[in-house]
Amino acid sequence: MKTYELLKKLGKKFPKKIAKKYHDPVGLQTGKLKEDVSCIFLALDFDEIAFKFLEDNNLLNKIDLIITHHPFIFGKKKKVFEYDENKRILCEKIDAHNIPIYSFHTNFDEGIDGMNDALANKLNLSNVKPLFGDPMARGGDLEFEMPVVEFAKYAKNKLKVDYGLLLDYGKPKIKKVAIVGGGGWHSFRIAQKEDYDIFISGDMPHHARREVISYKFNYLDLPHEIEKIFMEQMKMILLEINPSLEIISLDHEVLPKVI
Repeated sequence: MKTYELLKKLGKKFPKKIAKKYHDPVGLQTGKLKEDVSCIFLALDFDEIAFKFLEDNNLLNKIDLIITHHPFIFGKKKKVFEYDENKRILCEKIDAHNIPIYSFHTNFDEGIDGMNDALANKLNLSNVKPLFGDPMARGGDLEFEMPVVEFAKYAKNKLKVDYGLLLDYGKPKIKKVAIVGGGGWHSFRIAQKEDYDIFISGDMPHHARREVISYKFNYLDLPHEIEKIFMEQMKMILLEINPSLEIISLDHEVLPKVI
């Protein structure tokens, strides 16, 4: 398949114009796009572990395109490389094999059938829709109302992580759920105003926890790694575009040890 044709179709689903305006560097990260693509490598993040996986499995001469969720180079190359020597070395390694890296980040988060639709579907929510105040987030209804602690355990298991941090200062029963993957804690007040019973996101700092408590709301902090659903969802979308594509995925996101 022509690489340009594939990226054009993906770009219609997840246009760059909906990426967040804090200079989110979606799109081509490094390298030069090949004319044709038949084999694609997917990862939430491309790092040394991912490179070694390709190297150890003799895939460096097979992969035509790497697609990641998180941008490989978050910012201007010169500035990033001055700060992160490992990133510079890894970039040189992958460039030497002429494998381009292309990222779909907040445009994938917000787009239809992207990250947050996939997370809402994993929770078996119905009537799923974007939040009015944050179109990246999704809200929907559980089939049955659950006690808040029971729901937190349910969500943790459905999204395949080992732990979560629950602030249960709101309603004792959960029916309406709002979620945004990654570090979207700042939208919890939007979810509360739109009458959801709990908000799920991650990377919540201390001052934000105090804010949730002061507003008497429920918040479930799940690790950023729930976004590994990216590989499953992107693979499905790619094969819908062209079933003949070979898709190789790597889930190498390891949660911290709970001590």
